[in-house]
Amino acid sequence: MSTLLYALGRWSFRHPWRVLISWILLLGIAGGGALAFSKGTDNSFSIPGTEAQAGLEQLNRTFPQVSGTSAQVVIVSGDGSVVTDEPYASAITDTVADLGRIDGVLGVTDPFDEMVSGLVNDDESAAIIRLQFDGQATDVSPEAKQALTDAAADLEADLPAGSQVALGGDLFSMSVPGITVTELVGILIALLVLMVTFRSFLVAGLPLATALIGVGLSMALILLSTAFASISSTTPLLALMLGLAVGIDYALFIAARHQDQVRGGMDPEESVARATGTAGSAVVFAGVTVLIALVGLSFANIPFLTTMGIAASVAVAIAVAVAVTLTPALLGFVKGRVVGRPRKARAAETKAPRRGFADRWVTGVTRHPVVTTVAVVVGLGVLAIPASSLALALPNAGVQPESSQARVSYDLAAEQFGPGFNGPLIMTGTIVTSTDPVGLMDDLAAEVEKVPGVKEIALATPNETADTGIIQVIPETAPDDPATAQLVRDLRALAPELADEYGVDLKVTGFTAVGIDISDRLGGALFPFGLFVVGLSFILLMIVFRSIAVPLTAAVGYLLSVTAAFGVVAAVFEWGWFADLLHVARVGPIISFMPIVLMGVLFGLAMDYQVFLVSRMREDYVHAVRRGEKADKSTAVAAIRSGFTASARVVTAAALIMFAVFAAFVPEGDSSIKPIALGLAVGIAIDAFLVRMTLIPALMALLGEKAWWMPRWLERVLPHFDIEGEAVERELALADWPEPDTTAAVVGERVAVRAETGRAAGEVTLFEGADFRVEPGGTLVATGDPRAGRAFALTIAGRLTPSDGLLRVAGHLLPGRAAWVRAHVGVALLADADDPARELRRALRGKTTLVVVDGLDAVDGAARDQVAAVLRDAATGRPVTLVATAQNEGRALAMLADARRSDIHSLPLRAGVRPTTEVTA
Repeated sequence: MSTLLYALGRWSFRHPWRVLISWILLLGIAGGGALAFSKGTDNSFSIPGTEAQAGLEQLNRTFPQVSGTSAQVVIVSGDGSVVTDEPYASAITDTVADLGRIDGVLGVTDPFDEMVSGLVNDDESAAIIRLQFDGQATDVSPEAKQALTDAAADLEADLPAGSQVALGGDLFSMSVPGITVTELVGILIALLVLMVTFRSFLVAGLPLATALIGVGLSMALILLSTAFASISSTTPLLALMLGLAVGIDYALFIAARHQDQVRGGMDPEESVARATGTAGSAVVFAGVTVLIALVGLSFANIPFLTTMGIAASVAVAIAVAVAVTLTPALLGFVKGRVVGRPRKARAAETKAPRRGFADRWVTGVTRHPVVTTVAVVVGLGVLAIPASSLALALPNAGVQPESSQARVSYDLAAEQFGPGFNGPLIMTGTIVTSTDPVGLMDDLAAEVEKVPGVKEIALATPNETADTGIIQVIPETAPDDPATAQLVRDLRALAPELADEYGVDLKVTGFTAVGIDISDRLGGALFPFGLFVVGLSFILLMIVFRSIAVPLTAAVGYLLSVTAAFGVVAAVFEWGWFADLLHVARVGPIISFMPIVLMGVLFGLAMDYQVFLVSRMREDYVHAVRRGEKADKSTAVAAIRSGFTASARVVTAAALIMFAVFAAFVPEGDSSIKPIALGLAVGIAIDAFLVRMTLIPALMALLGEKAWWMPRWLERVLPHFDIEGEAVERELALADWPEPDTTAAVVGERVAVRAETGRAAGEVTLFEGADFRVEPGGTLVATGDPRAGRAFALTIAGRLTPSDGLLRVAGHLLPGRAAWVRAHVGVALLADADDPARELRRALRGKTTLVVVDGLDAVDGAARDQVAAVLRDAATGRPVTLVATAQNEGRALAMLADARRSDIHSLPLRAGVRPTTEVTA
């Protein structure tokens, strides 16, 4: 990975215009497609497999008049008048007739209808007109909404002064989030942080430019996808917020590494390549962790949340791609001007350099690790206390700004009729076997009305064909009140009793019930999702750091950050702390998907900081041990301090930028995104500064050298991931091996391969100490045990990783360039082939100039002559280098003589192979 990114960074630096124009063209194409085909967002939430959704689908088939979205007009009289008298009565009656003529309206409920109860309050000072539409909220046309708004305005104009008319209901319960000026403040703060970090306005603008291009492309693609999929209005804003934050940070990591290297005297082109190969590798890993966590949102099995995770993951993937291509390209425009303004020299610094804050901080933390650990854990535990009261609900008009018409209608209905009028429930069932459908519905309504929490039954009626009945239940509590959720559970618990007594299986449904089911499903998904992300982080960090303790401390730190962030959100949105300061429209339950989104996003971002900080500590510890320092606690603590000091500046800047971007969405943000933004802002600050930069160094200081311990068997089993570009550093260190601009086709020094036996003995050496060199067109014959020969052949072909030594094939250093070697070097396993000549021709396909043949002496008779002929033909017109393995050297040399091969070198393989050892590609 790192070597590929190294080459990509160099290419982007050399061809900046190509890269920039390519991204701008992609942005233009996607933007044009979004403008042409976008159908807008869809806030109709559904949750397949739940009772509420099944009830809605049943009503849609048998009782469409009550299955669609609804709206309501609340009328409150002035000066102590009653709405049943004139001029209110006639004005309301006329408005009912006008509303019934609006396109898409299936029915209008007249509050004065004798068949309806509860739409005029007890003192007759207020009335409600209910409307039922065909389809969900997104199916209602803008023209119908405007006609509804005009009718409500006309009604208010016809009523006496002091009267109030407010339009609301399910149709207006969801607001469409948008961008406000405060989000620009976050970008400005990010720019200031970048300027301080880089000490250059020119360089500071690069991460911001790349992030904006990446965000623009991801937003265009998301809006374009609305032509093919249903996407909620919260989705683009979440993708914008996340894409902007990670886009800036990922470019920052690469640019900061580049600037440090150029300041150290490195050539800008080489520096960009190295920065992309090293910091870029960490960026790719960090991006992959965020992607996995976001895709993991599908654990809840809720379509709109799965779509949200996929859309946000697209934004992150684009941010990674832009960071590793466009950032090097823009640095190619800047070239040597990346150094920035030098720091002012201090006279005192000529005598003794002043220690920076990061050095003083990590020294204090590691000097008192127990006190630090206890303080952080207790402090975050206190912050997490409000999380115990966290309640979840879908947003409704009650959380909209007080100035909105829908919020006014919501508050008036709650004040005049009770909070339950804003969230009626519907119970429905099949009554086709009843001989008295009206009487049956009355009996069922009487039973339902006895349930605690039911204020009244507004309507109990069969449909026109008398095969389906509905009971409209008005709760005593608001739709987002936990008591309403309990009422839904109680009504469902009552359903089996009613089925036994009346033969009707009633389902509880409606907009409020759907929201409760979604909240319950999301609440139930939190534990498995948390187990998924924590388990994933543990495995990924074990792979990266080759340690048990580091992943364990990282997972514990993540859990502390998440619970503390939950606690702060609950304190603000449920307890009301600083609610006015943050412009919280209404204190109450949190939007249902906030916890799982926060857990997913914060997981990925927390792993970013863990990787960038701890990988440098590990690097310094490993280098110290290789220099001959003792692998003890003092060496480990010194590595913690040096690694922290080297990376703290960039991580601090990255955390401040993310905090600023997320926090900017809080004061004036939409009610749906506000708690998510606050949770992410607080979570980032806690995780970066209290967990990663305080708790983790303290815990690692307590562990000392044991922080880097891992069982040998586990280390062998786990795959390797080059997170800090070790392959790039190795290639650069060996660039002149075996000599500058070597002509050798294959060259090896002390090459060895060891394999696991699967037994207590551990591993066995297949071959070792192999020194060889073959020029283009030459031949190398490695002889020895068949298993050693097979291992040697597969190693030369890039299929096996050498356990020791140096190996360069076709100019490419292995194992870093194994992918290229696998793609360009042919392999023929003659001992296993049914048709050896055909196997060899396949290996020599195309323009292959290097072929590896295993078991050259394993063929005889006609097959031997055919193989020799293929080798003769292959040498015609091009120098084909041949690396062959054989058990019998004499037979192999005779074959090569028949094939007219020259420049032949022999290599006896030194090995201690056990008969049971198997070697496979």
